[in-house]
Parts: sequence; structure tokens; C-alpha cells
Amino acid sequence: MTPADFDLLAGILKDRSGLVVQRDKLYLLESRLVPLARKRGLGGLPELVAEVRKSRNEALLSAITDAMTTNESFFFRDTKPFDTFREVTLPALLESRASRKSFRIWSAACSTGQEPYSLAMILKEQGPKLAGWRIDIVATDLAAEVLGRAKEGLYTQFEVQRGLPIQMLMKYFKQEGDRWRIDAGIRQMVQYRTFNLLDEFTALGKFDVVFCRNVLIYFDQPTKGKVLGRMARCMTPDGHLYLGGAETVLGISDAFKPVTGQRGLYFPAAA
Repeated sequence: MTPADFDLLAGILKDRSGLVVQRDKLYLLESRLVPLARKRGLGGLPELVAEVRKSRNEALLSAITDAMTTNESFFFRDTKPFDTFREVTLPALLESRASRKSFRIWSAACSTGQEPYSLAMILKEQGPKLAGWRIDIVATDLAAEVLGRAKEGLYTQFEVQRGLPIQMLMKYFKQEGDRWRIDAGIRQMVQYRTFNLLDEFTALGKFDVVFCRNVLIYFDQPTKGKVLGRMARCMTPDGHLYLGGAETVLGISDAFKPVTGQRGLYFPAAA
């Protein structure tokens, strides 16, 4: 691939998704986009780039962006954030929202749905504690294809073995051939929407909890700051933000402050 070809693809990804691809990540472009090129009857990346230059076709640009921003996910990823949600965030919400009996959760860049479904299962396990409560789980991703998979709630044996406790597999999934489908009741707890984190968040409404984990690592510093700023404005003053283990707000944004003793958990700075 020529430097000009690389720059064209990297520019498309940065403009459309915020994803920053450095030149030492050429292998990532090849592994994600060569299959896309062949699916479209093209020989490889040079031919794909030529097609982009020729047409700037929106469907093609979307397909390239989706292919590059489709990241893996698994149930209860890293365990600790979900334990913290269950043991710290949820009790706080049950106390502070007792009068209105409602709260909203946003799973940003949810990929194939394992994160929002993990949260839904935690909530389902609360049983009578949440009787009469209205809880909205909004899950968004830029890639329409992975959202389709998330809505379907059908996972391979490998996917359900990654982080999902066996008791929850038995309780909330049914086997269909060599795959497992999550319970319809759990699926109905999650609303999926196509959404780009580079856009304004106003239309999504206010959230009490936001999971935006392992997303900011793909953005440059200015983009991280802008996303965090918009995120703070769409959260309640006492809301909880969860970031990935390799992510932080320190030195990037003053819109949030770390929660003492809870790695990866943040409050809006105005709280």
C-alpha cells in the first residue's frame, strides 16, 4: 500500500469515527479491509482504495468504517467494573432514585451486546429490589452490522465461554444448535441504536450511568476531550462513568473526577 493510499483510508476513519490508525498499524488495515475488498469482488487494498477514489460511495465508506471499528467484546469483561456496578453504583441508585423509581444506563460502543446484556442480567438478579422500577438500558454503536447481531442475541460457544458464569448461561440462555440465544426478557431490557460518538449527544437524553469502556483508547487526545465533555453534559450530576482499565480522564478532561478507591469509575466534576 502506498503512503497516499494509507493516508486516504486513515483520513476516512478519523473523520467518520474518530479512530486514529498509525502507520505501524498497517497490518490492522489489511486484516480488516482485505476481507471486505474480496467480499466486494476486489483483489485487495489497492483496488479498494481505487474504488473509494472513483466513487466516494457512502455505502462503501460506511462498510470500511464498520469493518475497522468492529471490536471484540465479551460478557462481564474484566469482571471488576461489573462487581463495582453491582456493589457500589446500584445501591447508590436504589437510595438516591427511590422517590422516582427510575434510572437510565448507556452502554456506548456496545459492539455485539455482551456489555449491556451483562448489565441487564445483573439487574434481573436483583429481583424484588427493583419491582416497580423503570430502568432503561440504551446501547449504541457506530456499526450497524454488530448492532444487528446484538439485537439477535445469538452467540457462539466460544463467546458464551468468555466471562459468562455457567449459572448465568444455564439461567438466561437456551441452546440452538451450536449456538446460544439469550433470554427474550433480557433482550427486551436493552434498546439498541446506531450512534456515532463524534456526534452531539443531546438526542440521547440524560443518563445516570455510562459505560464507555475500551473506546477512548482509539481516539487522539483532542477527540477524547470532546467526547468526555459531551458525555458529562448528558449525565446527571451524581452519575457514574465507567472507563476501561487503560483509560483515564486525567490530563485529558476536567469534566470528570475519579472516585476514590474505585479504579475506572468517575463522577461528573460538577457533582
